[in-house]
Amino acid sequence: MDDIFNSWLVETPIAHRGLHDKQHPENSLSAFERAIDEGYPIELDVQLIADGTVVVFHDESLSRLTNNDGYIKFLNKSDLDMLELKDSKEKIPTFEETLKFVDGRVPLLIEIKNQGKVGELEKKVIDLLKDYKGQYAVQSFNPYVLEYFYKHAPNILRGQLAGFFRGEKLSFIKKYALKRMMLNKKISKPDFISYEAKRVPNRFVRKFKSLPLLVWTVTSQSEYLKVVKYCDNVIFENFEPKI
Repeated sequence: MDDIFNSWLVETPIAHRGLHDKQHPENSLSAFERAIDEGYPIELDVQLIADGTVVVFHDESLSRLTNNDGYIKFLNKSDLDMLELKDSKEKIPTFEETLKFVDGRVPLLIEIKNQGKVGELEKKVIDLLKDYKGQYAVQSFNPYVLEYFYKHAPNILRGQLAGFFRGEKLSFIKKYALKRMMLNKKISKPDFISYEAKRVPNRFVRKFKSLPLLVWTVTSQSEYLKVVKYCDNVIFENFEPKI
């Protein structure tokens, strides 16, 4: 594997859920097209729906991002044609559609949204990526997701997402372990770290200084200037970093 410190992961700031704004919803094809036009790698989220289709969508609930109530996991692929992303005519894209659309024009940072049983989603993502010609990496908060990729597709770059999890519905033990990335060495074996920008620098990321450090989600130029000296790259939204 090439030196990750010289890879695309650290070359250019990464657009969080595409280069989205009021006219181009997050995780939409139009937001991805804007990122591509500007030359930014794209961070996006994938999860499974009821019929096993992998879709590009962040939330569990539909209410924030569409004009519908309910939960994404209960949908089937045929339902996607009846939903529109808020303030647009765009649909929730499948991961397969997204790969065909991006077509290697910029790299992809794929967040695996899975806090449940590991296996089905991860296998489908690996299968969909097998013939993809572009550059990509995966990341997840769930160390066991990364363990699956390590065992079944060790050639795919893996990133451990972490942060302080303030306000998250997690047990004290889970927050304690995930904040400190205590499962990195034995379980997830990441190639890079993706840490909460507002909590960098800290002693937890410093102990993994041999790994590239990305930070999420940087939302202003002033925040970018504060954190850029502590990390190798940023995942950004709502502005474009001036390097």
